[in-house]
Amino acid sequence: MSSSSPSRAENSGRASAHPSTSGRGAVAAPPAAKRWLVTVAVMSGTFLAVMDVSVVNVSLPHMMGHFGQTQSAITWVATSYGIAEILSITMAGWWSTLLGRKRLYLASFALFTLGSMLAGTAQTFSQMLLYRAVQGLAGGILTPVSQAILRETFPPRQQAMAMSFFGMGVVLAPALGPILGGWLTDNYGWPWIFYINVPVCVVGMLMVSAFVEDPPYLRRGIAHVDWVGIALLTAGLTGMQLVLERGQEHNWFASRSITIGTVLTLVLLLSLIVWELRVREPIVNVRVLRNIPLSIGAGIGFFFGIAFFGTTFSLPQLTQHLLHYPAYQAGLVLLPRMITLFFVMPIVGWLFNYVDPRLLIGAGILITYWSFQQLAHLSLNVGFWNLVPILLVMGVGVPCLFVPLSTVSLSTIPREDMTAATSLYTLARRVGGNIGYALVATLVERFSAAHRGHLIEHISPLNPTYLSHHGHLIDRLVHGGGDPVTAPHRALALINSEVNRQAAILAYNDLAWLFGMMFLSTLPFLFLLSRRQAAPATARASKA
Repeated sequence: MSSSSPSRAENSGRASAHPSTSGRGAVAAPPAAKRWLVTVAVMSGTFLAVMDVSVVNVSLPHMMGHFGQTQSAITWVATSYGIAEILSITMAGWWSTLLGRKRLYLASFALFTLGSMLAGTAQTFSQMLLYRAVQGLAGGILTPVSQAILRETFPPRQQAMAMSFFGMGVVLAPALGPILGGWLTDNYGWPWIFYINVPVCVVGMLMVSAFVEDPPYLRRGIAHVDWVGIALLTAGLTGMQLVLERGQEHNWFASRSITIGTVLTLVLLLSLIVWELRVREPIVNVRVLRNIPLSIGAGIGFFFGIAFFGTTFSLPQLTQHLLHYPAYQAGLVLLPRMITLFFVMPIVGWLFNYVDPRLLIGAGILITYWSFQQLAHLSLNVGFWNLVPILLVMGVGVPCLFVPLSTVSLSTIPREDMTAATSLYTLARRVGGNIGYALVATLVERFSAAHRGHLIEHISPLNPTYLSHHGHLIDRLVHGGGDPVTAPHRALALINSEVNRQAAILAYNDLAWLFGMMFLSTLPFLFLLSRRQAAPATARASKA
């Protein structure tokens, strides 16, 4: 049975989502060897774009000294990238229609290369922020467009395998970023976290130019520019990113500026949705969210972004600040999860063809939930090898969720809407990640304060356990050569330090529990997917 048969397209009702299906402007899937060359080409861009979100984190202290900035100001190196990236992610579908995917991808690759080169040579702080924004504008295009290209390149039976390789880039890059960034900064200096992108970008551009092709239906252009949509989108997403980035610094809604900014952001984003539903050629095609699998996938992806990327941020923090790991070692804590992800992703891509994707997604949610519950019971005695089995299991759960979710979410999207759909799907996960970072910073501080308040209730002259411990510390200090007069105060300071550390580890435990519950709360959404929408590829092929 030919995959290009018109009857198959009519019978399935979902042919437009697949590259090998016939239809107006359809193209046959390229040969197998070429598919994998396309995969390497586009994933090089996605990997760099996602990695560059986190690669600067461990280098910020070095940049702070170089540019003479405060700790608060230097975080704009990350913020400028994030604001530009989230804007371009949302507009990727519109730009793809205007230029075509291949030309847009090549232009974004070139712009990302230029931004990387310039960022490494930045002499002033203003230059650095500008060049990081250039990187972000380009990087935001690369991720959703690469996903759309992969969907176009692989036939239905291999869609899940394609999404497994896409998933490797999306979930491995944030973990590798701090490790690579720390190593390059320590050995060669912070400019090299940007220069390292250049040769990969050049090779990637050459491969995209040689192997990626645009189908005819993409070359239709834009008759009307949605300037109102562009203005609402720019203002709304910039406001959202600024609120998330600066909320903790200004004590959130205790600050008048954050409160006003939040209200204005909500008004702008709601106005954007209303406007985009009315115009003929919207800058953001929100109509694609009427597709139930895509809406469910974006919703689950949003919570996935909060919990997964929140953990990517919180675990190195925990090990660095409480367990006193150096920065490079703190980044290596995520290595077990990264290794498991690398090997399990392709296996899940293969299983997708034989197992109901809802079962795979459900298993992924439950396995990841179990991992978070184990992270919710850590103590200050935890070591690296205590974390390894937990993160290895999490590395099994995440692919079981990510691969089938990415595949099913886009399985019923028409070809011409694919880039718009992947943009919104990516946006949901990215916004979730930004919220995850903000939650870590905010909730660790607030949970710590609450636990500290509970713990210090036990520091009382009426508590015999406290008196015994305090006396024991005084004896140790005096026998160690300390001044007997100051020993009681020093002992109290040690107890206070221990209370702070205990409160902090309890706060991280609470955070892990919360992230686990976020994963678990997405489980009921699977019942909204019909058996037909979630059918594995072999079942769909047999019915065709």
